[in-house]
Amino acid sequence: MGEGLDDRGYAALAQFRRTLRIFLAFSEDAARQAGLTPQQHQAILAIRGLAPITGMTINELSEQLLLKPQTTVELADRLAAAGLVERQRDEVDRRRVFLQLTPKALEILEQLSAAHLAQIGRDAPHLIELLEQVAKRGRRP
Repeated sequence: MGEGLDDRGYAALAQFRRTLRIFLAFSEDAARQAGLTPQQHQAILAIRGLAPITGMTINELSEQLLLKPQTTVELADRLAAAGLVERQRDEVDRRRVFLQLTPKALEILEQLSAAHLAQIGRDAPHLIELLEQVAKRGRRP
């Protein structure tokens, strides 16, 4: 077990994790400033990014957000109450319900995504450098 990382490897891993946390803190704060919870932001991003045409079922959203379906139902209820999603029944299988984003959600997501892309642009060089350091040390025998 002692053949793993050296001091520089641990330092690079710690810095990489800290940089990720800084980005996540930025993301959570940006979501709150836009009037969303971080989880609501993650949900509308997942729906827009992975199912922009059809929308996403509760189970699909649960899988994307790593949540239990019951928790995702509660999240979907809050999203619907906030006017961010609409529920649409599948025309083929009426038991299936898709969550589709509203124009309000798309507008908020566009603003948040622009801010996130700008932050990623600022963080990318440092993150790439740290990731390369960590990956290089992880490949050593």
